Amino acid sequence: MIDRKPSSSLIRDFATWEPMLRLLLAGNAERQAGPSARVAGRIGLHSWSPAMRRPSPPRGRAAQVEDMQDEFDAVRRVQSALANAGIDDLSFTAEISSTGKAVLHLLGPSPAVEPGIGTPHPGALILVEGALPEPWRRLPDPAPGAVPAPSADPALLERTLRERLPDAIGATEEEIAAAEARLGVALPDELKVLYRVTRARWEDWGDDYAAAARVYAAVGCELFSLDDLYVAGASSRYCRWEFAAMTAAVTAPDAAVQGLVGSPGWIVFGDNGGGDRLAVDLTPGPRGHVGQIIMLGHEDDIGAELLADCLLDLVAERPSARRGNRHDDRPPAVARVNTGNLRSVEAAAHADLEVLSIGVWDDEPLSLASVIGLPRLRTLTAYPGTLADPLEIAELTGLEFLELGPQEWRVLLDAGAVPRGLSAAAIEVRGNQDPLPIVAIANELLALWDRPRIIQTVCEGELGPVG
Repeated sequence: MIDRKPSSSLIRDFATWEPMLRLLLAGNAERQAGPSARVAGRIGLHSWSPAMRRPSPPRGRAAQVEDMQDEFDAVRRVQSALANAGIDDLSFTAEISSTGKAVLHLLGPSPAVEPGIGTPHPGALILVEGALPEPWRRLPDPAPGAVPAPSADPALLERTLRERLPDAIGATEEEIAAAEARLGVALPDELKVLYRVTRARWEDWGDDYAAAARVYAAVGCELFSLDDLYVAGASSRYCRWEFAAMTAAVTAPDAAVQGLVGSPGWIVFGDNGGGDRLAVDLTPGPRGHVGQIIMLGHEDDIGAELLADCLLDLVAERPSARRGNRHDDRPPAVARVNTGNLRSVEAAAHADLEVLSIGVWDDEPLSLASVIGLPRLRTLTAYPGTLADPLEIAELTGLEFLELGPQEWRVLLDAGAVPRGLSAAAIEVRGNQDPLPIVAIANELLALWDRPRIIQTVCEGELGPVG
């Protein structure tokens, strides 16, 4: 879908982009050798990816801001126009003739397309509105036999905390009930005890950092106020589709914590000071305890680490003896076939396989015959040129995410064989390919699901003779 009439918005004004295009053109001399040059990139409100040639600082001096002032000014000019247009991120490509005539294509945005990372090419295509990868839909398995840890003792916890925090202001029963109503879950006894001793509101400490530090020392974490408690469901862990689809929510038979993205039974009450969240776990794994304390790492998309068997153990600095004890002899749910891992698709195939990733390959293209019919296979990614017959994909009826190279997508599109059960898709681009053909394929895929296409706006201008 192409809009050839630039609107009045600054973002679609050629003058907005002219400094950027000049810098990109000057930054790659070999592009100027032919009859025309192509430059491309992506600019967002907080980042930009165009590769510009940056001047080297004088010998013996580190680079300074002023050394790159032209780049910063050009980027800010575009970012200001993005903000004015209410756009977070935009990719572009421009063809510049030897005479200096430039044809600029602005690509997107589309609400059905995630931005590419450091590239002008589109990211994941969301084919079904609101669709989430399977691990983000997974709910905890029931644990009917799970009980609190033997060391859990709400009465002792209360005495310990009151000795450490004699002047703290605790929450009323009405305030605790209001928190439970807001969260939609009853707080476990130990957590209620904690907030009866201190509701951890900053205003109660009178902006006294020392008082906050005393609470940290008493509890063993940066305690959230009762008003800031939240349930760490899957929605609290955002992840891009192309990464989320490559994970699997697997819980080992002897795991204390379920291998989930989130759970309605993970009640977050604090932080370790480094961005990792502490939660009371009401939906433990097969070998876990109700009310155990877990940590959700800020760099992790899935799972949690067991810290203590109960809140009293956390306060008493008694780490769980079961910490990190997980054994699973089952074949992995995520398999990677490439030059450094598995050397065949057959070696990856088993009944519980969920994700198959075919990466860089230096041998004959691979057949997918051995994974056809696997009941749980939901994700396939294949590096360009690695498949012997892309049409075999049509027989993988359970796929919800598919990432292929442009040529493989072309085969499926021309044959009308794109799996219609997909929720999302992606185009794997190798090297510095022109974004326009990639956007054209993306729009064909979006059209199959009647999703908003990537709009192309064309602007033309003059940069003057090149070279």
